[in-house]
Amino acid sequence: MDYLVRDARFLASATDLDRLPPPVVAEIAFAGRSNVGKSSLINSLVERKKLVRTSSTPGATRGVNLFRVDLRITPEEGDARDAELDFVDLPGYGFAKRSKKERRSWGPLIEGFLSTRAGLRAVVVIVDVRRGLEEDDAELLEYLESIGRPAILVATKTDKLPKSKRKLALDQVAQRPRAMGYSAETGDGRDRLWRRLLRQAHLLSE
Repeated sequence: MDYLVRDARFLASATDLDRLPPPVVAEIAFAGRSNVGKSSLINSLVERKKLVRTSSTPGATRGVNLFRVDLRITPEEGDARDAELDFVDLPGYGFAKRSKKERRSWGPLIEGFLSTRAGLRAVVVIVDVRRGLEEDDAELLEYLESIGRPAILVATKTDKLPKSKRKLALDQVAQRPRAMGYSAETGDGRDRLWRRLLRQAHLLSE
């Protein structure tokens, strides 16, 4: 299988689910603790440096942000075809310096989107490989399982660890099903993750 990201663009942003446009194509959501590298991962996937604004300040994403990705997919058998997919950047969780009011509003926003969004096909749960799976991450994975949403666990920033420590860190994450490593800096893991996303979006057969 081969793929080409033809275009990637911002669609909409909202802090209220009622203000989001209805889904018209399959959606993949990205969730994770604040400053875990979520924006960098999305930018790396679409090979665009500034599609999603990155920030050194944790908790910069305060609403649900939608991005449309135009693809050209060439399966191992058959002709190339064009396809569309929406990426959904969810607010980061676990950042203590935001006000209690903000944090209370994020919970229902994220939970409401994950539980009710008709076009949602999978949720990429992102963790920092150097920190491993934290309590908030485990709770999110358990919640997704309880509502029947497929989850893909991705450990980012693998390039930040020396090879001698990388395997040990990934082994902890790999105890979870469908887990994988990723480096937005080097692109390591990009093709593997894209295959998973396209399968979950029913744009690529098993």
